[in-house]
Amino acid sequence: MYTELSSPTDLTPENPLWVGAWWIGFLGAGAAAFLISFPILGYPQQLPGSQRYVVMRVSEAHQVKDDSHKPGPDFGKTIKDLPKSVLMLLKNPTFIFLCLAGATEATLITGVSTFGPKFLESQFSLSASEAATLFGYLVVPAGGGGTFLGGFIVNKLKLHCSGVIRFCVLCSLLSLISIFIFLISCPNMPMAGVTAPYINSVLWENSLNLSAACNVDCGCVQDHYSPVCGADGIMYYSPCYAGCSGTYTEHDNGKKVYQNCSCIASNMSMDGELAVSGKCSSSCQKMSLVLAFTFTVILFTFLCSIPALTATLRCVSDSQRSFALGIQWILVRTLGGIPGPIAFGSMIDISCLLWQNQSGQKGSCYMYQNSAMSSYMLIAGLVYKLLGLVFFLLALLLYKPPPVSPASSVDKASGGHSVKGSQGETLMSSLSNPS
Repeated sequence: MYTELSSPTDLTPENPLWVGAWWIGFLGAGAAAFLISFPILGYPQQLPGSQRYVVMRVSEAHQVKDDSHKPGPDFGKTIKDLPKSVLMLLKNPTFIFLCLAGATEATLITGVSTFGPKFLESQFSLSASEAATLFGYLVVPAGGGGTFLGGFIVNKLKLHCSGVIRFCVLCSLLSLISIFIFLISCPNMPMAGVTAPYINSVLWENSLNLSAACNVDCGCVQDHYSPVCGADGIMYYSPCYAGCSGTYTEHDNGKKVYQNCSCIASNMSMDGELAVSGKCSSSCQKMSLVLAFTFTVILFTFLCSIPALTATLRCVSDSQRSFALGIQWILVRTLGGIPGPIAFGSMIDISCLLWQNQSGQKGSCYMYQNSAMSSYMLIAGLVYKLLGLVFFLLALLLYKPPPVSPASSVDKASGGHSVKGSQGETLMSSLSNPS
């Protein structure tokens, strides 16, 4: 649907000037989140029986050498504990590197989600709507399935903190291998004056020159970009730059067919000197391979999201869990989510061949060099995936679990966890005998 529902327009989703109703998705998601909040408000602060599991759980918090920074039972309940709490988190290298790993993963996720449709659109000569829809078919099952499967695996295997981080290392390694799919690229569709010469053109220096003898009298301007596919298999910047007259007929699929195009080579068939609105279809047969490996990259990236969150909760003390999550999300958004699209966009813009001209200023990019675009996507993906892998490895190597007592070892062998100290025994006794 067009962005303004009440405004009629003759544009189609294949037209580069088309703007979809992007705001409807935000309204729907906001309304759904608002409705879901009501049943969530119905939950108590603690679920019935949860105290028993809190007592039985053995702490896996990273051990700090300085005992003066160990939190007490009332730690974190006042604002005075804020500086000390921050200092404790800064002295936890596992937490710090898990935050940095989350930031690099967020950079990759936001960058690829923003420019992934643009990559598919350029490589396979798709319309913006087709590329966005196709990319959505990848992200929803891969992202949602990976998130669910990651939590299921950790719960099924009953992994401890170090085991969870090892699982994140494995997922990062597999997604790093899959990122090499960006080595594949499809050749650019020929566009007259950009990547291919005009027919019967005398001079061609492989540089941008949209004007030719066949359209010099048409008075064309670059402000209106509306690509058409000629019967000769070459794209043109607009019907005007293809030398077409103003008359057209409607095609069966709703696309405009322009006639009497002087820049298109005439042939013996009836389709000579005709141009159809939209880009020419790509003959590249690599789409299935690219989609399969892109699905793999997204799957393994989201597969470690819940395990990484689980490792963060376990490597800090119970009294710091909420505060640690808040600090982590600030770092992830600041270092990853916000600069991700900026970093990817800056790299991809280098491969642009044809810029929008807005009163002498650069606007959007109309056409990319496919091979260069793939190379820059590969470089960006490798950099952030390698950083994420290194951060997960450092979090694993620097993690110091608490010492295992003989009692907990015996209880672990029997399938449970021991309760340490007289406080735990008293609480367990009160739980089993409320009177």
